[in-house]
Amino acid sequence: MAESGLTLAQKVLARAAGIAAPRPGEIIEARPDFSYSHDFAVYVIDAFERMGARRVVQPDRVAICLDHVIPADNRRDANNHARIRTFARDQGLRHFFDAGTGIAHQVMFEKGLVAPGSLVIASDSHTPSGGALGALALGVGETELGFAWATGFLWIRVPASIRISLEGRFQPGVYAKDMMLYLIAKLGVLGAVYEVLEYGGPAAATLSASERFTLCNMSAELGAKTGVFPYDPITSDFLDGRAQFDSHPLQPDPDATYSRELTVNLDALEPMIALPGREDRGVPVTEATGRAVQQVFIGSCTNARTDDLAIAARILRGQQVRSGVRLIVVPASRAVMAETAQNGDLATLLEAGATFMPSGCAVCAGTHQGVLADGELCLSTSNRNAPGRMGNRHAEIALCSPATAAASAITGVVTDAREFAGEQTPPAAADGG
Repeated sequence: MAESGLTLAQKVLARAAGIAAPRPGEIIEARPDFSYSHDFAVYVIDAFERMGARRVVQPDRVAICLDHVIPADNRRDANNHARIRTFARDQGLRHFFDAGTGIAHQVMFEKGLVAPGSLVIASDSHTPSGGALGALALGVGETELGFAWATGFLWIRVPASIRISLEGRFQPGVYAKDMMLYLIAKLGVLGAVYEVLEYGGPAAATLSASERFTLCNMSAELGAKTGVFPYDPITSDFLDGRAQFDSHPLQPDPDATYSRELTVNLDALEPMIALPGREDRGVPVTEATGRAVQQVFIGSCTNARTDDLAIAARILRGQQVRSGVRLIVVPASRAVMAETAQNGDLATLLEAGATFMPSGCAVCAGTHQGVLADGELCLSTSNRNAPGRMGNRHAEIALCSPATAAASAITGVVTDAREFAGEQTPPAAADGG
C-alpha cells in the first residue's frame, strides 16, 4: 500500500534532514536554515560555552534582537545586554539588532530573514510567527539553541499536523485576532499540543501577511508546536525586495494525512475577548461589554504592526481616551513606528491621549513597563493573559483586537468597536510590515 502524501511540516523537515518522508513521532536530525534569540540569548551563550564551543558554525544564519527589557532598567539586564553585544561582535553575527529595533519576531519578518520552506528555530514560544511566510518556525530551549549554534543541527520529533480550513471573509469590525480567540476558545489551551496548525482553504489566500502573522503567532496559545501557511502570491509579494535567503516554496500534498481537519467560517465570526485568567476563556465582546478598564495596551508581537495601528487610529481619530484610562501604544518595530509617523496615525494616537514606548515587548513581558496595580484590568492586544503576566498576579488581563482596544479606551469600559462609525467599513488589506 502506497504511503500518503506529506504535510507542509513534513516537507520542510524532509529537506532539512535530507530524508524522503519523515513521519509523525519519528526523531530526526535536522539542520536549521536560520535561528535567532533575544535578551535570553545570554542563556544560549551560557549553554554554548558550557559545551566547550568556541565558534558559531553559521554566523550569517544567526540573529539576535534585544527586545524584552529595553532600555535596560537594572544592572543585571544591562550587563546581560553588554555580554550579548560582545558575543555578537566576537562571533561576527551581522544580524544583530540592538534595543529599540523592535520585537525579534517582527524584525525577522520585516527584514526578510525568515524564508518560505525553511526550518527556523528560536528561543521563544512565539517563534511560530514565522509560519506566516511559509517557514516551519519552532520555539526551542536555550540549551537546544546553543547546541545548534555550536554544531549546526539538532534533534526534532516530527509533529503531526491539524488542517485548519478557512472559508468566507471577515465582516466589518472582525479581525484575525478575533478568529484566533474563537479558535482557542473552541479547542482549549491544550487543544493542539505538539502539533502543527496548517492553515489553508479558500479564505487563507485572502489574508495579508500581517493577518497570517497574528494567527501563526497565537498558535502557541493552543499548545501547538507551530502554525504555518503555504507559499502563495501574498508571501511572494511581501518578501519582494526583502528576502535575504533562498526560498523553498512549498504546498502540502493533496493526499497528506492530518490528525484532524477543522473548518472556520470567517463570515460567522464576531469580535471576541478572552476573559482574564486564560487564553481559552474567549467570548463574544457583546457578552462582556460594560466592564471598567483601567489600562489599554496596543502592542506585542501579535498585533502592533502598521495595519493594527491604522485600525486603532481610525477609531480614535477625533476622539479622546477616557479620563482614568491609560492607553499605552508600542509599535512592533522602529520601522512600524516610522511608517505610522509618515501616514499620520502616530499623530492621531498621540492626539487622542496615547503614551508611546520604545519598540519591544514592553507591557506584554511584564518585566519593567506598564505594570498594573492590584485589582486593575488591562485590555490588551497581546497573546497571553495568565495571572501575573504583566507583573502583578493581583491584576487582570483580557485579550482583544486593536479595534476593541481602541473603542474601549474611548469609553473606559469593554466596548464593541462596531458601535463606532470607523468600523462600518473594513480596512484596506495591508501587510503591516
